[in-house]
Amino acid sequence: MKCPFCGNLEDKVIDSRTSKEGEAIRRRRECLQCGKRFTSYERVEDVIPMVIKKDGRRESFDRSKILHGLKKACEKRPISIDSLDGLTDSIEKKLIGLGVKEIPSTWIGEEVMSSLKDTDKVAYVRFASVYRQFKDINDLMDEVKNLFEHQEAPDPRKTPGKPQII
Repeated sequence: MKCPFCGNLEDKVIDSRTSKEGEAIRRRRECLQCGKRFTSYERVEDVIPMVIKKDGRRESFDRSKILHGLKKACEKRPISIDSLDGLTDSIEKKLIGLGVKEIPSTWIGEEVMSSLKDTDKVAYVRFASVYRQFKDINDLMDEVKNLFEHQEAPDPRKTPGKPQII
């Protein structure tokens, strides 16, 4: 490993630890020439697919675009950044788990919508209005009606805070 201070290629590992939930190894190193210490990280390289845009262009997957879209949809909603990071992580892991070299951007958009539908209905409608490019208010109303039609009806036997009686 090249020393960031003097450029020497000789060093020794002082300490190794796993980090980031076991997804990386953190190594403390000491340069054998200048004696300065630095940290390196070792990770398994994920094969991240190219994204096929609607117009046929291909670009590298960029998780920050998903996170940015989620933040916009959830603006002024009671959803923490940690939750949005978690949603982004789960979409990214699912994408990598598919093991494909290319993925349509529509797959990513539908995954984001599915995540938002389970998280916050208002954020879902916000994201859907941009993603699905509603032409008018009727398209928006249809999406909202569809959202409520597919919602599970509450079980009248279950009352919050009280034991269930069967």
